Amino acid sequence: MTDTIRIAREEDLGRILELYARARVRMAENGNPNQWGTSWPEEWKVREDMENRRLYVICRGDTIRGVFCLLSGGDPTYRQIEGGWHSDCSYCAIHRIAGEGGGIFAAAVEYAERFWPYLRVDTHEKNTAMRRAILRQGFSYCGMIRAEDGTLRLAFDRLRENGISDR
Repeated sequence: MTDTIRIAREEDLGRILELYARARVRMAENGNPNQWGTSWPEEWKVREDMENRRLYVICRGDTIRGVFCLLSGGDPTYRQIEGGWHSDCSYCAIHRIAGEGGGIFAAAVEYAERFWPYLRVDTHEKNTAMRRAILRQGFSYCGMIRAEDGTLRLAFDRLRENGISDR
């Protein structure tokens, strides 16, 4: 059975919060207890993402196995970077990704790239699993940005030109 991706709906909220809770536990168990702490993303943020139609779920049959946010039109946390982006064209940022089973980030990237040739993503330096997934998908390191809470994050980007990724 193949995965499908769709906009998150109100009835998905419980499962989405469960996926985020499990992700926080996994991050803490793997030496990254601070990226999302014990409550991020909070329910109000998930609801805000849903209301703005930027939260997506990855489904296998009727089961939601992943969730991610796509933020297009510019991310305020990406305005200043210690380093430099590889392009200044419009982009889509992938945020708040969590899931069960493999291929969640790859599915989010494949979906986002259908609509935006230039993608950006960031993660905590201690999130080694996410860093591996980002590099496996052909993203390049750009430098450091500050997240909404002021903490530093490793920033990456990927530019597809003429339908083919340049990385």
